[in-house]
Amino acid sequence: MANDAQAGLFGLGQKNEAYQQYFIGQSYLNALAGGDGVDVNVSNVTFEPGCRNNWHIHHDGYQILLVTSGAGWYQEAGKPAQLLHAGDAVTIHEGVKHWHGATKDSWFTHVAITKGTSEWLEPVDDEAYAKLD
Repeated sequence: MANDAQAGLFGLGQKNEAYQQYFIGQSYLNALAGGDGVDVNVSNVTFEPGCRNNWHIHHDGYQILLVTSGAGWYQEAGKPAQLLHAGDAVTIHEGVKHWHGATKDSWFTHVAITKGTSEWLEPVDDEAYAKLD
């Protein structure tokens, strides 16, 4: 189980069961703002070591990731993966295929600010993920 440092400033939240089918490994979700007619959602997402989400695309909007703790990866299709640490921020434009998640040996937490809808795609290839260091 994560401790406070692993969960980041906004807490661990609950097991991310609603989106589990789009993740390899265990993630946790703590909704912070949005819903009820608001078209931007803000959530704290925590990934256990080795956990990552599937490739996906945001339509009719964008996503901003604000890393609050741990170490993780962000990768856009056709580009090398970027190692992320607390204090890093990533802006993901509409229509960009990407994934993000923890490194093999670290918890990873980010605040996700998301507008629009997500199209979930294929899982990140285990072999490609294993080569990241």
